[in-house]
Amino acid sequence: MKKLVVLTGAGISAESGIKTFRDEDGLWENYRVEDVATYDAWLSNPELVIDFYNQRRAQLNHVEPNKAHKILAELEDFFHVQIITQNVDNLHERAGSSHITHLHGELTKVRSNINTKLIKDIGYNSIKLGDKAEDGSQLRPHIVLFGEAVPLIEEAALIVSKADYVAVIGTSMLVYPAAGLIHYAPSNAKCFYIDPKANQISGIRSLTVIKEKATVGVEMLKKIVLEN
Repeated sequence: MKKLVVLTGAGISAESGIKTFRDEDGLWENYRVEDVATYDAWLSNPELVIDFYNQRRAQLNHVEPNKAHKILAELEDFFHVQIITQNVDNLHERAGSSHITHLHGELTKVRSNINTKLIKDIGYNSIKLGDKAEDGSQLRPHIVLFGEAVPLIEEAALIVSKADYVAVIGTSMLVYPAAGLIHYAPSNAKCFYIDPKANQISGIRSLTVIKEKATVGVEMLKKIVLEN
């Protein structure tokens, strides 16, 4: 069974109603990204950061996977599909995908502020300042904030390096290190870039650009890979 590796960004979840932080107004749900999604923000105002992600978690409870998420899950009938996502939502899981690497963490989980391995699944519930992990430290969102290292990036690069097909969906290809992952694709891999603003990517030989939103583009992707 051939291996399809899918790199997803905010664009795939936007069609489910989750706003991206790269909207034209420069705000993410009416907050400056610098105030709620950076490590400096966590150090200076942890209560605001906790509250912001509490709101995102509550919002997630009221949105559903869209057609793009569901088609990717259906493709497991034909390919070994591995999804590497920059998104912190659980829409891929809820759509039925089996193999998902969350580069930037998971919204439905929290962790110790000291020990990154002390992780707790809280579903759609909230936490507050003063809530403690098992080691006595403050619980924080299980999110890789801007300014923090991306622990799973090497694992993700290894996954991409073994792909027969690589599809990049709903991302600007501007946020590193995730944006560099497609360059780990084998030279004989067939690559696809699905996004309304997608362009050719330098250094990628076999690249099909599909300038469509995720729900339309993923359906086109399915038709192409099943005919190959």
